[in-house]
Amino acid sequence: MLKSLKSCAAVPCRFYLKESKSIPENSLSHELELATSAAKDAGKIILKYFKKDYCVHDKGHKNPVTPADLEADAFLRKTLLGEFPGDGWLSEETKDSTERLFKKRIWVVDPLDGTRDFIAGRPEFVVSIALVEDTKPVIGINYNPVTEELFTAVKNKPSQLNGSVISCSTKQQLNDSTIYVSRSETRAGLWEQYKDLFKRRVVCGSVAYKLAHIAAAHGDLFVSLKPKNDWDICAGDLIVRNAGGITVNRKSDTRRYNTANPFVPHGLIAGPSQLVKRALPYFKIN
Repeated sequence: MLKSLKSCAAVPCRFYLKESKSIPENSLSHELELATSAAKDAGKIILKYFKKDYCVHDKGHKNPVTPADLEADAFLRKTLLGEFPGDGWLSEETKDSTERLFKKRIWVVDPLDGTRDFIAGRPEFVVSIALVEDTKPVIGINYNPVTEELFTAVKNKPSQLNGSVISCSTKQQLNDSTIYVSRSETRAGLWEQYKDLFKRRVVCGSVAYKLAHIAAAHGDLFVSLKPKNDWDICAGDLIVRNAGGITVNRKSDTRRYNTANPFVPHGLIAGPSQLVKRALPYFKIN
């Protein structure tokens, strides 16, 4: 368990639901504008705590939470559901409810993806926001408040980084590719058996941040060997896809969101289709 720096208590927030507003099909400009603004404001909340003294609690084994996580989560929930109160909600920092399963649209949020990196003072974390409609993400936002990188995607439009269109890598061969991997998986020695498969390996924090980097061709491929959750990958999934890539698990299945269990048990492979297809035989599980 991480040692607390100070004593503190988290105060849960409660918000009421109204009937959903009527939203014209494919009219997502207001949602995108609101979610983008909310992500930036949540980033300001997070920066109040970055490299400062605060208490750290453990939600479970190697699963810390800070006041920055909780305050940003409460702000995002109030902001997004305040404007669209009929939508559902799924967040790492909010107790899940089956009520979301009966919603046409839900917000899938990780208010601070990369909490361990945040605690360590590494700027490898993002605010991650996705809007899911009929099990598919239609808006994806990953925002790093330290570097001010804003990765966005909206249904049927190209992904962008700070307003400029981005595209996945055009690399064709694995042994000429740069792969983004998890720091914890590397420390656990899980990548030793693959060390000769890639010439270059980048160890980075937040899953959502790694997906965004792949969408912008800062790296060529992202592989996670361990399970994830919907809030880790939902926004990044759309950002990668709208940048011309694909995202599948290690069984080569695509993810459908707002299911009963947000747990993603079979890892993740993301990048341009030609590299994902070449990588799958090495990482695929039955």
